[in-house]
Amino acid sequence: MASTSADQRELFLPLIEGIQEEPPFGLFMRNLVARAGARRAFMVVQFANAAPDQESAVIHVMAPRAAQEPRLDFARLHALRLHPFGQLRPERVYSLDEMLDYDDPAQLAVQRAALEDMGIRYARWLRVSAGGAADAWLVLVRLREDFSAAAVATLSAIAPHLASALRTLVALNAQRLQAALAQSALGRLGVGQIALDGSGRVMAADPHAETLLAFTPEPGQAAGRRLALLPDAARAVEQACAALARHGDAAVHVVRIDARRGIDLLLRRADLPLPEAAARPQVIGVVRTDRREDASVGAQVLQAVYGLSSREAALAQALSCGEPLVEAGLELGLTVETTRNYSKRIYGKTGAAGQADLVRMVLTGLLPLA
Repeated sequence: MASTSADQRELFLPLIEGIQEEPPFGLFMRNLVARAGARRAFMVVQFANAAPDQESAVIHVMAPRAAQEPRLDFARLHALRLHPFGQLRPERVYSLDEMLDYDDPAQLAVQRAALEDMGIRYARWLRVSAGGAADAWLVLVRLREDFSAAAVATLSAIAPHLASALRTLVALNAQRLQAALAQSALGRLGVGQIALDGSGRVMAADPHAETLLAFTPEPGQAAGRRLALLPDAARAVEQACAALARHGDAAVHVVRIDARRGIDLLLRRADLPLPEAAARPQVIGVVRTDRREDASVGAQVLQAVYGLSSREAALAQALSCGEPLVEAGLELGLTVETTRNYSKRIYGKTGAAGQADLVRMVLTGLLPLA
């Protein structure tokens, strides 16, 4: 079946754009319901690497005439013991009759009664597989008459396109997970990053940088933003970016961008492993705030890594924050003598040569990421 311009506009393009939606494919689903004349629909997406107890993503869509009706209940449908969804052949459209259990009259009666109660007299099922990385089940239902041959043909025609979109969604989710892991770790360290070009234009910023810094749109129709800075700081950033963008200048630059809050911006040459078909920043800007882990959580990490007692770990955590030995002990309710004894044990168990060495070991270990 040849695709039409309406198919391209209403189904295939929304499939591509729907990868970025949350939840995904909402506009595509609404358009498909309208094109197929369905009353209600849902799509269930299961990711192969999801935790066993993670619920599947369910995208519900209803035609305007059914706006007041309850959503389709995927769990209830699943409990009816219809044809096992996992055994449906990918990219084949199934009718309601093909899903019913005609081998068990009693079960068939239960299925028909429940479907009638849910307002499902006619339906179509479609399973789409993303090469073992994910599966999706698309269900469309009608109440008064069966789906037309054209509607079924449309559903069949979009199956390979939906499979391709699902594979792209899986790949994008893997990249999102990697980015979230990196951003979470940097956020725990109080680190924020921005990507800039050689003129100082901000191409991207991570969540911590977005919270800490202020931005202003690039003038005119140009893409990107600029840091919202006082004129002297803005010029210093632009000059540093221009210098770093020149191949012969590999040094880093530090610019005080907010004197009131004491925020410095470290600028260095960009060395990100990006694909060829990507906009490439020339400079990475880094800001950092004074942020440390929760004291009790930090103590648990020190206990696990170095075999410290709970009181020793609490003292070691306080020392790693730069607190003087005696004052740290007093805050923990320890006598001066006990504090000194604990410190000796801490240095013995960790192998630290003193408080300064302990701070070095802690700040370069797992503790700040707890």
